[in-house]
Amino acid sequence: MNNKQMKEIIIYTDGACSGNPGRGGYAAVIKYKDSRKIVKGFEKETTNNKMELTAALKALEIIKEPCEIRLYTDSAYLIGGITGWIKQWQKNGWRTAGKKPVKNKELWEKLSFLNAKHNVKWIKVSGHSGDELNELCDRLAKEQITSIE
Repeated sequence: MNNKQMKEIIIYTDGACSGNPGRGGYAAVIKYKDSRKIVKGFEKETTNNKMELTAALKALEIIKEPCEIRLYTDSAYLIGGITGWIKQWQKNGWRTAGKKPVKNKELWEKLSFLNAKHNVKWIKVSGHSGDELNELCDRLAKEQITSIE
């Protein structure tokens, strides 16, 4: 193992949906030192939860080498799933405590892989509370919903 220190990256994410299911958008801001990258996208028929997961997934996929990451989200679903529920889902063969199939399994599997690749600290922020980058992600995700296909 080398002693090279991992890069420290900050990510903010958000998802939005008009109708649930309905048109959806996601956005993420990735910060490394003084640079900033924006990732955003659109799906015609989706759910808010899928967009929340997709925002985090798309941001993490961009980062090629293992890094120290602080990922900020206002999604209780994303935080609860990746920091807690996922362990039991995997143990139960991707079934919930009620024995039902886990929704968005494919997205959770990809997030689990990327979470293990990096050292991710998942941080819950309050939505619409004035946090500049959370507000930016919210606005960008909503803009994706109304973008031309």
